[in-house]
Amino acid sequence: MNADEWGPMSKRAVLEVIALDAEDAIAAQAGGADRLELVADMAADGLTPPVRTFAAIRAAVDIDLRVMLRLTDGFAAGGPEGLARLVRAAGELTAAGAREFVLGFLDEEGAVDLPAVESVVAELAGCRWTFHRAIDHAADRDALRKQLDGLPGLDAYLTAGSPAGVDEGLPTLLAEASRGGEPGYEQRLLVGGGLRLDHVPTLRAAGVDAFHIGGAARPAGWTEPVSTSAVARWRGALDADRKRVST
Repeated sequence: MNADEWGPMSKRAVLEVIALDAEDAIAAQAGGADRLELVADMAADGLTPPVRTFAAIRAAVDIDLRVMLRLTDGFAAGGPEGLARLVRAAGELTAAGAREFVLGFLDEEGAVDLPAVESVVAELAGCRWTFHRAIDHAADRDALRKQLDGLPGLDAYLTAGSPAGVDEGLPTLLAEASRGGEPGYEQRLLVGGGLRLDHVPTLRAAGVDAFHIGGAARPAGWTEPVSTSAVARWRGALDADRKRVST
């Protein structure tokens, strides 16, 4: 699916799947994923993968790849030394051909660490990127969105609406979906984090058109690879819901 088809008028919902390696990537694409989020070390909730892993996945599939820029557990950039490592990682990945990313940093008070975000984004030279679930841990989601508004390349927020997941965050997600087009709310909502198929009809009816799955693509757990059939169930459900919404 061409990224140009993912605009606000698109009726097909985007399905993004977490991939750890080329085996995951091939299975996810075969199941109907539109895009992959590339990470390492899910024990730390997803860190930056090695450049060689990105290169192997890029060679294995032809769908879009968003690469995580996060070097330690939690949402801090890691001070000057950590930030320097993040910028270096961003440069190495872009040099290897990465063109889409995932990132997000908070300070000790739970506000967006804007200097850190700006430093990393400057290294991306206009590449598209998602602000990840750090937003769900922010002290003020609305303030965070408005502070990030206008940064080059920002086109999505990966969010469950709550640190506890979509069950608890659904009212927040629906409220934010209704504000699309307002300053700070032009970016796509990419919903993930405890997401289940039974959440989809409500979210689609509210205009949400992008969904992110990790564990749901691995019924046997994180020690096993992505299941093509599990991804295909999500693809089928999203496509069936598109037909329902459009009729």
